[in-house]
Amino acid sequence: MAESLSIEYKSILKIRTGDKGFRDLAVTCVSFANAQGGKIVIGFDDKTKLPPSDQAIEQEEVNNAISKLRSLCFSVGLVGSEVLTHTNGSQYFTIDVSPSMKSMATTSDGKIYLRVADKCEPVRSEDIHRLAYEKQAYQWELVCPKTVIISDIPVDNIRNFCNDIRNSGRVSHHIKQMTDEEIIENYNFVSDGFLTYLGILWLGNAHQRSRIAYPITVQYVVYDHLERKIRKISWYDNLLNPAQLLLDIERQAIELTYFHEFPDGLFRKQIRHYHPKVIRELLLNAFAHESFTVSGDIMIEVYPDRLEISSPGGLPLGVTKDNILHARQRRNPDFIRVMQDLNLMEGEGSGYDLIYELNAMYTKELPEVYSDFNTTRITQTSKIINEEMLPVLDYVVRNYDISQKNLIALGLIAQHKKLLSTELTELLQLTDNKKMRSYVDNPVELGIVITCGIKKGNEFLINPKIIANSKANIKTSLKTIEPHRLRALIEEDLRLHPNSKSSEIQSRLVDISIEEIRKYLRNMEAKGIISSISSRRHKTYFIVNEYRQHPYLYKGVSNGKGVSKKN
Repeated sequence: MAESLSIEYKSILKIRTGDKGFRDLAVTCVSFANAQGGKIVIGFDDKTKLPPSDQAIEQEEVNNAISKLRSLCFSVGLVGSEVLTHTNGSQYFTIDVSPSMKSMATTSDGKIYLRVADKCEPVRSEDIHRLAYEKQAYQWELVCPKTVIISDIPVDNIRNFCNDIRNSGRVSHHIKQMTDEEIIENYNFVSDGFLTYLGILWLGNAHQRSRIAYPITVQYVVYDHLERKIRKISWYDNLLNPAQLLLDIERQAIELTYFHEFPDGLFRKQIRHYHPKVIRELLLNAFAHESFTVSGDIMIEVYPDRLEISSPGGLPLGVTKDNILHARQRRNPDFIRVMQDLNLMEGEGSGYDLIYELNAMYTKELPEVYSDFNTTRITQTSKIINEEMLPVLDYVVRNYDISQKNLIALGLIAQHKKLLSTELTELLQLTDNKKMRSYVDNPVELGIVITCGIKKGNEFLINPKIIANSKANIKTSLKTIEPHRLRALIEEDLRLHPNSKSSEIQSRLVDISIEEIRKYLRNMEAKGIISSISSRRHKTYFIVNEYRQHPYLYKGVSNGKGVSKKN
């Protein structure tokens, strides 16, 4: 329960000690609003992160606190919860702070703050420009420095760009009929005869691009297994426009073309460490969502087991690592429009869908996202987690007509062999189990996936018939064993190894997680099948009937100790 970028714990004294406490809370609210929103938990002790014992709060006190805070901060959306009760019986409440998407939040005395890591920091004068850019009150692309006029641009640059637009299948017939001058105006490359930053970036020469604040610069670095640099390429010369730069990176990044090799009948099957479409989407996201007001390089770092791509600036406001699959926020909309019309990137909001689909279909880990105010870093591993399932997924793709959402869910289930509905909901970044229906209902109806259990205990598995039809050589695993068989297996294990701890049982049933072992042990103990002996550090289990028949085998279990009378 530590404080973080999006959560802060405050004592109830903040709203009971006058204006000073409320002003401190207003600073926290403004900080969250200028970042990505957050939650303030009121009523927790700063040291223990627990509400003090016997703490009581009236709903009227909560309502008055929210009203007071709204008068102390501007452009901040606040929603107070009802009075909540902690497991220790004490009361507390929470305040949800929405991100301020289009304006800068300030305190009532005009001060601006920002959430950085787990601190509320005052915004420096040099950061106000960046913050305005994040709020889209300032759009870098449309800034016109009035230093470059159309006649300064090589005619071939304009002609080549316009021809690429006309040859694109994503551009409407109306735009294709425009003259070259009308096309570059349509894409906001020109304003009153002068080129905008966006126009210079796409049409200018190296000298013109170098005077932008700031152009796209890239470093590509390769490391060995000891993380020593063994190769480096830099793009600092500004000779290429974004499309040319993208293609040149893909051409020179030979380490990204390495592949795994698997037997496939009489032949060998090759699977790239990183699918070319995944590489392109990650690079394009780094280009398109870069904060151009920050001086920094896009870093492409290649390690033996992973790829890391970082870009200047945090994620767009409203986008976090926990909603990146579904969030639809654009930092540079005109730049993105050009990329889409040139057929270089997927449609808005569909890039991460494609990345998730390709990773899931090759049973690879989903990309790990890290973001703060200055940097966004995406880490993609190269390892195939469950290569046995590749023929199964390939069989499904060839024989069933299913959607991209179905493929993502199917790949995740295959990768983990079995997933609870709550686990799948978390992996899919969904806020509600009901939203998962569009991902799993069709595979279940088609018999590709089978379910076991109800509500939050519902489990998803690949249908064994699909595995058999795919002729995949999958090793037998206890992970997908039916519940009644697993209970019988645990019972048999305790018969052979009485007085065993849960960790010892798990060490003999290695395919089953310790959490699942403990869940079944609790269930079996509640039903009176087994009982336990608890000490200060350990808890051991035994079968009740075995104890009654062979009590000499159970040291430490005396009459009534560990075995209840009702048993």
